Amino acid sequence: MASALARRAGGSPAAALWAAARGFASVGSDIVSAAPGVSLQKARSWDEGVATKFSTTPLKDIFHGKKVVIFGLPGAYTGVCSQSHVPSYKNNIDKLKAKGIDSVICVAVNDPYVLNGWAEKLQAKDAIEFYGDLDGSFHKSLDLEIDLSAALLGRRSHRWSAFVDDGKIKAFNVEKAPSDFKVSGAEVILDQI
Repeated sequence: MASALARRAGGSPAAALWAAARGFASVGSDIVSAAPGVSLQKARSWDEGVATKFSTTPLKDIFHGKKVVIFGLPGAYTGVCSQSHVPSYKNNIDKLKAKGIDSVICVAVNDPYVLNGWAEKLQAKDAIEFYGDLDGSFHKSLDLEIDLSAALLGRRSHRWSAFVDDGKIKAFNVEKAPSDFKVSGAEVILDQI
C-alpha cells in the first residue's frame, strides 16, 4: 500500500513525496484490498453490542458500490476532533449528500461504545456513521498509525480524510501533525469530489 502519490494540501509535489516517504495509502488504491480481512465496529450501546453478538462490519460492506467520504482522527473526546473535525462534516452533510455521497464515516482507534457516547454528545450520529478500529488494524494496514503515548493516548490514527468511490481512493489527505486541521476537513474534501 506504500504508493507514491498521496493527495495532501492540494496535491503539491512536495506533499506527494512526503506522503510517499511515509508510506500512506494513495489515490487510485483499493481501500478494501489494502486492509485484507479487516472489519470495523459500528458505534453502538453495550446493549446493542450484546444484541448483535458483537458483530463487526467488513470493509467491503462499507465501500463496495458506494461513494463514501471517510475521515480518521486520533480519538473520541479529544480537542481538535471534537471542536473542529467532526463538526466540519456534520455542518456540511447536506453539501456532501448533494454531491452524491452515500455515507460519511468517522473512524478512530476507540471501542464502538466510546464512539457511540461521543457521537451522541456531539449530536452527530444522525449525520455521520461512526466506526471503531478497536485494535488499530485498519489504520496499521493503511500506514496511518501514530504513537501518541506522549499525550497519554497510545497508538492511534493520524488525522486524515478520503473520498472513496466503489472502494477506490479518489482523494486522500493526511495532516502533518495530529493537532493540525488544514487538509482533512469537509471543506477540503468537498472540493475534491
